[in-house]
Amino acid sequence: MYFTIGESLQEISKKDLKKTDKQYVAVVSYEEWAKSRDSFEMGIDLEQNISEIYTTKAEVNYDSLTGSFSIPNRADFSKEDFKFAFALDEKGVVFIDDSGKALEIINGIRNTKKWKLPSLERFIYDFLDQIVIDDIRLMEKYERELDGIEKMITEGEEKFPSSRLNEIRNDIRDLRIHYEQLMDLGQELEENENNFFKQENLRYFRLFLNRIARLHDNSTSLRDYTVQLRDLYKAHIDLKQNRIMTVLTVVTTIFMPLTLIAGWYGMNFKFMPELEWKWSYPVVIAVCMLIAVGSLWFFKKKKWL
Repeated sequence: MYFTIGESLQEISKKDLKKTDKQYVAVVSYEEWAKSRDSFEMGIDLEQNISEIYTTKAEVNYDSLTGSFSIPNRADFSKEDFKFAFALDEKGVVFIDDSGKALEIINGIRNTKKWKLPSLERFIYDFLDQIVIDDIRLMEKYERELDGIEKMITEGEEKFPSSRLNEIRNDIRDLRIHYEQLMDLGQELEENENNFFKQENLRYFRLFLNRIARLHDNSTSLRDYTVQLRDLYKAHIDLKQNRIMTVLTVVTTIFMPLTLIAGWYGMNFKFMPELEWKWSYPVVIAVCMLIAVGSLWFFKKKKWL
């Protein structure tokens, strides 16, 4: 599909594209690009295959700027990224895409944007902005979920969602890497090495870079939050184990003198006069109880229980 950049994106035919002097946006398949790339007169030889796209990047050529997008699937980060390539010069930008993602983003711009000062720079800014438009809400959703996990830990719930915490951390890591790549791309655009863009319009790329920097900072903070939650859970488990060990130690300490008494009277010496005394049994019981109660009182006083 082909569009000219005016107050909004206007769809035109490929035939009319050659006649217009307006800046344009084109979305073609890899097959179409292979057949008709010379008609765009960009003087480049882009034979990139979708299987070879791994990152979002831009490369400056002599008379064009080429690159690729690898956009994580926000609905399910475990799925394959949306991958497509692009090429641009001062006349317009061509997206080479078989995934349909580029056209989806462009249709979003067509439905929501009207420009007082239309330009290729403004279109590129809105295109990049559409990629991350819902990421603030996504971050807020993750933060609320992490707050819920923290509440579970502090309230001492036994079931800890460690697998979900790992998923969130991995998703945020993927986003953080994606933001870093978008920052690199935005810096290449702002550099304007080939002077494709008007100087007064470079502010759009600075605005985008500022936004991506904030999103990157948010993603870094959330990733640190996931690490803190894991440390908090580990500290909670350690505290629980320490309490168990304290109880076991106290019980062992209480029974040590009782074990001594049992061992003492289990020696079966012939001359143990108290064995013949009729009050021996209740006295030993009373002494054992006194030792147990006294030990418990001592531990309570020391706040060991």
